[in-house]
Amino acid sequence: MKQYLDIYKQELLDGVIPFWMEKSKDKIHGGYFTCLDQRGEVYDTDKFVWLQARQVWMFSVLYDKVEKNPDWLEMAGLGLDFLKKNGRDKDGNFYFSLDQKGKPLVQPYNIFSDCFAAMAFAAYYKIDPREEDADLALKTFDNILRRRDNPKGRYNKTYPGTRNLKSFALPMILSNLTLEMEHLLGDQRVDEMASRVIGEVMGVFYQKDSGLILENVTEDGSFSDSFEGRLSSPGHAIEAMWFMLDLSLRFGDEDLRDKAIACGLRTLEFGWDETYGGIYYFLDCKGHPPEKLEWNQKLWWVHLETLVFLAKAYGMTGNIQCLNWFEKVHDYTWHHFKDPDFPEWFGYLDRYGKVQLPLKGGKWKGCFHVPRGLFQVWQTLEKL
Repeated sequence: MKQYLDIYKQELLDGVIPFWMEKSKDKIHGGYFTCLDQRGEVYDTDKFVWLQARQVWMFSVLYDKVEKNPDWLEMAGLGLDFLKKNGRDKDGNFYFSLDQKGKPLVQPYNIFSDCFAAMAFAAYYKIDPREEDADLALKTFDNILRRRDNPKGRYNKTYPGTRNLKSFALPMILSNLTLEMEHLLGDQRVDEMASRVIGEVMGVFYQKDSGLILENVTEDGSFSDSFEGRLSSPGHAIEAMWFMLDLSLRFGDEDLRDKAIACGLRTLEFGWDETYGGIYYFLDCKGHPPEKLEWNQKLWWVHLETLVFLAKAYGMTGNIQCLNWFEKVHDYTWHHFKDPDFPEWFGYLDRYGKVQLPLKGGKWKGCFHVPRGLFQVWQTLEKL
């Protein structure tokens, strides 16, 4: 694996991070531009709160764990100050999107704005400790827990009482967010939270008969034979499995480790396109036509999160199946998503591996999955 270490490290530090440093700063109003074309030119100035927060987190982590680079500290602070000034409504919920100056565009219907805001403030507190930031991170975390049973609140479109489903996405995020905030939450609260989210991820959404994670289950945890209930997102499930691996390491739980690796490998086998390569975006667990029209697209984040999972799984166990899959996914990912002409990576391919959108950032893609994936793989391989 040594030959991969330098590739991931160099791509992160010499390619991807300089791209965001140069192209995404809003020097006038603060925060970051994320809608960047293939060359990195801004094509839209709207600012999406969860992408702002993710970028704060990324540069905070680099400053904390790689190098005390003052430019990275300044970059993280640029987004943090913008979020503190503009990100929340009067009740402390974080909006989904803002205009360039910070005026709200879309209401706080999406709890993941809050999740990544909490993660951002917690990470920044590590590199520039200010109690106001720690307090904001903790208040936001508590607000997430208050909203967890109905994350969208009054913005929920579902008719109540007929088919009440709960989503995998929030317990999945909490399994990572809890560890990211351990320095603020404390050991006891982390132990309590981690036990709960592990139980949900591996005991409720994990289906023993298929070995797969489902995106939605009924409120009592049972299977819903519906479009939503049959939905599988291989990328989500595999990303969650590296969160489980981190938790297994934190608690010394080898059973959790082995179960997460088995689930991740089963999901990868299920989600891999044997004809054209790459991992499908969505699938129906029973093999029916999926609800999502974009089901057979190949997305950047799915493949990067899979590489993180495989690197961690191999590093923890030496499982040769994980190594073989890592090499296979690496070859597909670097061949199809890395732009040979300009920095940063493409995000959206069709089933056949052709680039659908040549953008480097937009409403859903920002400074997160590519740099975090490169960083995680590099750090994992360096430990080997």
